[in-house]
Amino acid sequence: MTEIREYRDTDAADWLRCRLLSFFGTEYYDDVVTQRKTFENPAHRLVAVDDDTVVGLMDVEIFTDRATIDVLAVHPDHQRRGLATQLLKAVLPRLQVDVLDAWTRGDASANHWYQRSGFTENFRYLHVYKSWQDDASGFETPEGLGQPVTAFMHAPIALEAAMREQFSRVHVCRQYVRSL
Repeated sequence: MTEIREYRDTDAADWLRCRLLSFFGTEYYDDVVTQRKTFENPAHRLVAVDDDTVVGLMDVEIFTDRATIDVLAVHPDHQRRGLATQLLKAVLPRLQVDVLDAWTRGDASANHWYQRSGFTENFRYLHVYKSWQDDASGFETPEGLGQPVTAFMHAPIALEAAMREQFSRVHVCRQYVRSL
């Protein structure tokens, strides 16, 4: 049986493994971290544990005007079992703000989950990656350095067509909000 509880420092390796494996099949496949984020603000850090192994996680940072889901991940072997919903239900009573928001890309199941869970899309912009294959014209570098090999940039959604023509990897980043 899966238990939802507070994150413990002893969960660190399992937390990283769960996050990595859950992101691997999504548009965040290369968002690799080697340690958990430390929050500047208060945060709720929950894990779903099955047989002493972290199989789901949710970190929510608390700001004065809102709370933000910083990371939500479910191990691929445990997806479609309601763990994300259980994590959300566990964190909601702990929030003392009026709005919970989250950011995600184009993964259909993630977007559907947010919509089914009472969130509405509020804002969109682009995550644009310049790879070594993409034209580097327009980029300037300090003297002594060559042209950039890779870059990560933000762009307004209105430039989506132009960005997709110029760069091989462009993602729509969506903000979802839920009133509490």
